[in-house]
Amino acid sequence: MSRAVTRNRLAALVFALLMAAPAALADDAAQPATPGVSQTTPPAATPTPPAGATPPAAATPVAPATPPAADSQPSDDSSTGQTLDMTAHPAAFIEGKANWSEGFGAVMGAIATINAELAKDGVVAAGRPIAVFVETDDTGFGYRAMVPIDKAPEGKTALSDSVKLGQTPAGRAMKFEHRGSYEDIDSTYEAITAYLDEKGLEAANMFVEEYLNDVKTADDPNLQVDIYVLLK
Repeated sequence: MSRAVTRNRLAALVFALLMAAPAALADDAAQPATPGVSQTTPPAATPTPPAGATPPAAATPVAPATPPAADSQPSDDSSTGQTLDMTAHPAAFIEGKANWSEGFGAVMGAIATINAELAKDGVVAAGRPIAVFVETDDTGFGYRAMVPIDKAPEGKTALSDSVKLGQTPAGRAMKFEHRGSYEDIDSTYEAITAYLDEKGLEAANMFVEEYLNDVKTADDPNLQVDIYVLLK
């Protein structure tokens, strides 16, 4: 299954949960959807990198490792997902768009640009980088790459023309794990889609990927990603 199809399946599910009864979910999840609100700010989207190797362990709860998530409390069904409260933190970010084939490189490149700007301005990073997916279609997606910081410089709304200042997403969310290459993340998103469908959960138009370690390529099997789906 292509990255676009899998991500759009989750986007379609989120949209269906907001707009209709559970019966509509199955139909919507089978076809691509382009959310109308940013997922981390914009429309609902579900990142789906290239399909590839052995499916990673889907959705296993873990305590939040970085600023975006705080005060986490395991859900009743903690074997599949974890319900927690995400707390807003100051952050530097870059907004962009990318084709599915270049998605991982585009997001990682944006994060590298942010980190370089932070070092140049003497601003301290205060957590792992995240990507907020704000829109998706058959050819690509819109995103907001973010690095949490200790404190925004006084009186500034941007560090450069491309690096802006803002806040990480906040709200009630379901947290899932992906462990394995980014090329294999499709199977994790399929598990998330099935879980939300089965539980009849109402999701907001927003989902976030938090990168717990640094890898250079999308096929690196050592990648660790936590995925947050915001709930209504």
